[in-house]
Amino acid sequence: MDRYVRVEQRKTEQPSIQENEVRIMAAGKMRNYISYATTLLTDKGHSAVVLKAMGRAINKTVTIAEIVKRRILGLHQDTEIGSVDITDTWEPLEEGLNRLETTRHVSVITITLSTVPLDLTSIGYQAPLEEEFVKPLQESAAPGSRGAGSSIAAGGPSRDGSEGFPGGNGGDRRGSGGRGGGRGGGRGRGGYGGRSSPDM
Repeated sequence: MDRYVRVEQRKTEQPSIQENEVRIMAAGKMRNYISYATTLLTDKGHSAVVLKAMGRAINKTVTIAEIVKRRILGLHQDTEIGSVDITDTWEPLEEGLNRLETTRHVSVITITLSTVPLDLTSIGYQAPLEEEFVKPLQESAAPGSRGAGSSIAAGGPSRDGSEGFPGGNGGDRRGSGGRGGGRGGGRGRGGYGGRSSPDM
């Protein structure tokens, strides 16, 4: 395909975005999405927030949903997955070549977080987390804590908006042991920096 260039698609009219809907892009900052979603639920008076994404932004959307659930107690979750077909048009850069069209199958995800019960029979339903796993935003920073390490240890957000919640993405590993996560983070006796096993 080095002899072709993809033609920018004409933007078609899309349904208007609802006030409680958040469309997540792969290039967007996670902490901004988290802040906006929590604001919709706590300050804007919405009983539900809908997170939508496609393609490479899906993993980020799942992480955002998990973080929001750990900041607001009692959120029910319903997840829907699907796919859409996107047709790309390619124009030739050399004479004698024909225009090409290719179709991509792109995955999409919709996650609904609600303070009121959702459809319990839905295959994507998840009940609210237990209270012990929820840490409200105002309590995420422990008194007297220092830097990012203490915030993450307490369950708060890291610089990129992720959190060290139980069983999930641990976020930054910085803490008492520095970047290595402990005293063994630098060049130690094992591995390539010192004594290696006979099989190396």
